[in-house]
Amino acid sequence: MDFSHADETFFESDDARPTAHDARTAARMVARQRQDVIAGELSRLAADEYLEDVLKHMQTMEDETLPDATLIDMQREIQWYMRPYLIDFLVEAHAAFVLLPETLFLTVNLLDRYCSRRVVYKHHYQLVGCAALLIAAKYGDKKDRVPQISELSNMCCGLYDAGMFTQMEMHVLNTLEWTIGHPTVDFFSQLLVAYERDDKEVDCMASYLSEVALYHRDFVSTKPSTMARASLAVSRAVLGRPEVADRDLDQEEAAVAEALSHHLEQPSPTLARKYSSPGTYRVSHRLAEFAAARAAAVAQAQAQRSANPPATCRPTPSTAT
Repeated sequence: MDFSHADETFFESDDARPTAHDARTAARMVARQRQDVIAGELSRLAADEYLEDVLKHMQTMEDETLPDATLIDMQREIQWYMRPYLIDFLVEAHAAFVLLPETLFLTVNLLDRYCSRRVVYKHHYQLVGCAALLIAAKYGDKKDRVPQISELSNMCCGLYDAGMFTQMEMHVLNTLEWTIGHPTVDFFSQLLVAYERDDKEVDCMASYLSEVALYHRDFVSTKPSTMARASLAVSRAVLGRPEVADRDLDQEEAAVAEALSHHLEQPSPTLARKYSSPGTYRVSHRLAEFAAARAAAVAQAQAQRSANPPATCRPTPSTAT
């Protein structure tokens, strides 16, 4: 085939090229870009000025929007052993729709807050989770990524019709008195990572650990700010990074970090797959290696103690006089 002559069909003629009047359009685009840069800088300065007030407001909000695990304990049909299955479903749905990280945390928060206030039947548990996902996505995610009810219905194998999704969505909103906003773990983590200058691998590991915590009752009533600092501390320990020198964990944060360290051995396979790609620095593999090394060290220590039991002092019999 001869490629020496180009097909003129794929090239614009001189008549199709931009004319001089398009220079005004280009100038407007440049001016708009400059305005965006100026607006971004002003927003940054305003954020710095009002950061303290923003943090105070967020701390108040996290207290007001915290679920109560003891009230969920009183549910008659849904049990804690069902939770990992629902969280797995939400993790997969969240990934399928490419939603923002904070959307997953807000979804679980809405789910737990609803379960703290209303009796939930077993066959409606997944429906409540889907309604929470819809609300969270509409609240803070991109409009074109909000799940369609038909898509969620398909993911639920047609168990619920469109009317049930809409009805449950309204019921969740009314139960929570339309209080949707909640400062998530991701919000506080991003602030801490920027302030403490952690690298991206530490940040990604902390996100993984925070999502591991979603599966367990122990952390349902944990403040997001506390979880963020605890997960970053455990993340640094797993990756062998030094702890921040000028900031020790307080008693509550240390207790959460200790509890979180007890849930590292068997994370959800669904969640582990999510964090096994190069884009996530394969942190699930790093965590598995850390957990295996820790278990081997514990087993070796126990074997050594068994082989070398501590010497005991036996009383000598008294000599009869």
